[in-house]
Amino acid sequence: MEKYVVSARKYRPSSFKTIVGQHALAATLKNAVKTGRLAHSYLFCGQRGVGKTTTARIFAKAINCEHLTEDGEPCNECESCRAFNEQRSLNIIEMDAASNNSVDDIREITAQVLVPPITGKYRVFIIDEVHMLSPAAFNAFLKTLEEPPEYVIFILATTEKNKILPTILSRCQKYDFQSITASDIADQLQYVADCEGYMAERAGLNIIAQKSDGAMRDALSIFDQVAASSNGHITYQAVIDNLNVLDYDYYFKLVDAFLKGDVESSLLIYKDVRTHGFEGKTFINGLAVHLRELMMAHSPSLAPMLEVADEIADKFRQQSANCSMQFFFKALDLCNTCDLTYRDATNKQLLVELTLIKICQLSSPDSQPSPTQGNGLKKIERSESSQVQQVASAPAPSKSTSPTPSDASISYALSQAIKSDVRPVNIAQPKSVVQEKKPISIPSLTSLKNAAGSQGKAEASAVLHKRSEKYFYEDFKMAWNSFIGANPKEVILLSAMKTSMPENIKGEDYIFTVDNQAQLEAFEKKQQDLLTFMRNRLENDMITISAKVRDVTADEKIWSQRDLLIDVIKRHPEGLDFIKQFKLSLL
Repeated sequence: MEKYVVSARKYRPSSFKTIVGQHALAATLKNAVKTGRLAHSYLFCGQRGVGKTTTARIFAKAINCEHLTEDGEPCNECESCRAFNEQRSLNIIEMDAASNNSVDDIREITAQVLVPPITGKYRVFIIDEVHMLSPAAFNAFLKTLEEPPEYVIFILATTEKNKILPTILSRCQKYDFQSITASDIADQLQYVADCEGYMAERAGLNIIAQKSDGAMRDALSIFDQVAASSNGHITYQAVIDNLNVLDYDYYFKLVDAFLKGDVESSLLIYKDVRTHGFEGKTFINGLAVHLRELMMAHSPSLAPMLEVADEIADKFRQQSANCSMQFFFKALDLCNTCDLTYRDATNKQLLVELTLIKICQLSSPDSQPSPTQGNGLKKIERSESSQVQQVASAPAPSKSTSPTPSDASISYALSQAIKSDVRPVNIAQPKSVVQEKKPISIPSLTSLKNAAGSQGKAEASAVLHKRSEKYFYEDFKMAWNSFIGANPKEVILLSAMKTSMPENIKGEDYIFTVDNQAQLEAFEKKQQDLLTFMRNRLENDMITISAKVRDVTADEKIWSQRDLLIDVIKRHPEGLDFIKQFKLSLL
């Protein structure tokens, strides 16, 4: 029985033309060998599995090849090529800097540099994972790397170029390896499947290519795993079963439910997903990927970025025709917010379900706005300026039914007038006020209070319409954290907001406890901005947030280092002998 070799090693490229996804870079290196324009040091950069070490070996073999082909490929027949292929070449030395990263290891290399090649033209040193070298090792390597003997060429490979000293970077020719596209990976997997005699569906190979994240080595490892479990029948179903990937049909049904505003169906689909053992984070990330693919399919200019099989691409194009770009933007933002807050959420299932409900509330691109959806939930899309205009044009109620506006309501009306950059609705004034003819563009709080007189109560109540959408405390926390992210320069306030959350006193009233007077002043400075942000985000104008300084009791007094040390000595007198023995100070 022939010994099994994994595909990543068995089908490792042996020439420039077989390198996957790096055609421009391979052509550059091939031309350098053909023309003899070789540098003394090269740096290959890129993520794992894109072919850095493989390319370095092919390049080193081509440099010492005695009979290059016409297109610059190594012949694999001369003594130098055979010695390399049989792993007995003395002119090509590889070193793994991950385990050989000390100064002594570099000194050993510098000693080998002094030895000229016995056969061939060059001695090539390939140092993999070079970013793992210690700073002292880098400094010991500098001089040798800058001016090596004419028969020495260094090829450095790394996945983290940012960790390499600038003095090293300046001494090398840098080549950045790009991530291999999903289509190139799928083509190579199809080639391997044909060579091995496997039956492979293109849809399944595309899933493997997507999961590999641009790394050919990872893709071949997944390919071997699926092939072993399916006896060489690499179908779409076999791939998603092995990789714990949700079927496309779940997401297609879910998006259809979103477009209909069908909350019940979306929650039932999520329940079915959970019964199959999929975690909420995996589900929401898969939904984000699906929405992204739909967005790519929606625009002809973005269609090349759609990385799915042709038969599935048709389904994406059909469904995307029923969606708008506005829907994609809002839905992707909700998925991203859910993903960011998932780890810290106490009730993770509820967080995902709330996200699905909010996406269902997004308006369908083909439907006209209506007050309610079929499930009885309100649409969330409605501009504030249109609200003001609609309320302004509404007929005034009778005097007997018009309520007296509160200070909070007046403040909200004032903030909306300023934010929407429109002239506030004219409120009927008493005669004494109208005769003054004051040229004001934005009414003051006092004038709004005066406008709530006997004759102006009806109009004022129309302008001061309050939103009162229901929300969960998790929504409040998400809005609170969003305000923190939107105001990074408010250092004093943010330090308090990150350490504590407001406490719900009653209804929509919250109290925020700070540690000191400075934090209280910072809060009062941004209080109105915070209220406006929270009310708009939660669509509830009843929210109020006040602040107070935390009471410090006698037990919570601040101890100095000396006080702490004296207290420890009182409780552990044996420590005093230790202090006297070593002549330590009591601070």
